[in-house]
Amino acid sequence: MTKVAVFGAGSWGTAFSVVLADAGNEVSIWGRRESVCESINADHENPEYLPGLRLADSINASHDPEKVLTGAEFAVLAVPSQTLRQNLAEWAPLLHDELVILSLMKGVELGTSKRMSEVIAELTGAGPERIGVVSGPNLSGEIALRQPAASVVACADESMARGIQKICHTAAFRPYTNTDVIGCELGGATKNVIALAVGMAVGLEFGDNTRASVITRGLAEIARLGVALGADVHTFSGLAGMGDLMATCSSPLSRNRTFGEKLGQGMTVTDIVRSTRQVAEGVKSCQPILDLATAHGVETPIVEHVTAVVRNEMMPMEMLTSLISRTAKPERD
Repeated sequence: MTKVAVFGAGSWGTAFSVVLADAGNEVSIWGRRESVCESINADHENPEYLPGLRLADSINASHDPEKVLTGAEFAVLAVPSQTLRQNLAEWAPLLHDELVILSLMKGVELGTSKRMSEVIAELTGAGPERIGVVSGPNLSGEIALRQPAASVVACADESMARGIQKICHTAAFRPYTNTDVIGCELGGATKNVIALAVGMAVGLEFGDNTRASVITRGLAEIARLGVALGADVHTFSGLAGMGDLMATCSSPLSRNRTFGEKLGQGMTVTDIVRSTRQVAEGVKSCQPILDLATAHGVETPIVEHVTAVVRNEMMPMEMLTSLISRTAKPERD
């Protein structure tokens, strides 16, 4: 039985732990709060994030990272993207040289505009053959309930991608392999920003035409940026591109779409953040993604407008009106 350490006891970390356990692995979860760890061990439940779901006996939890890592062959990182650097600085000395590090995070770091795999490489010294990412239409609540879903596991080393695939392939969760880490990460991070825009349209009570327009043009922005950074354009027509974008923009279970809806209804960013413990990654990632696009000379008007709303420089109605009234041009430009 392979041991997998999962760092992060939130919704997605716990849901992916269910997948890993179903695939026959021993799973040890690191939790920031000891009370959550105690509930997982004593009651086989994470009442804070997935109440009512019984976790397998092969899943345990601890607040001690060294204990969680003991005997592990894989380390899965499922913390909020903007906390990764601080957390990994503490954990890095505990990670042995053979450990494969798998990122579930969908964000870009504030201040550096680095993708999560780049932050991991910087802090751990791990080469690209030891760093993988998971991306796709994976709403944690549905995954935890074992509803059928597919995803992408990406690693620069194709054989390692197959190894990651093996530890998370179940009857309900089908992972496909890819070597395009850049494309999978940018697709996962940027779609959160597009989902904020779609949510604002929903909050303003606009219909399907508006939503479809934002989603489609959002995909074009994601692909433009990805290709400029060296991604494979075909990645964006697959699960880590269009698939993830559709799920995140369409589902009321999506934190980013829900956050956008509240913005469209007139709430402020500060008020929304105070009202929930769930993290909408697009709120923090929109600025570094915009910085990344600007640095590479890529036009990303939706990302630019969403960033302006998050910075309280524009209202949601102004944002959508401004996007639609931009200078007309051929669709393929």
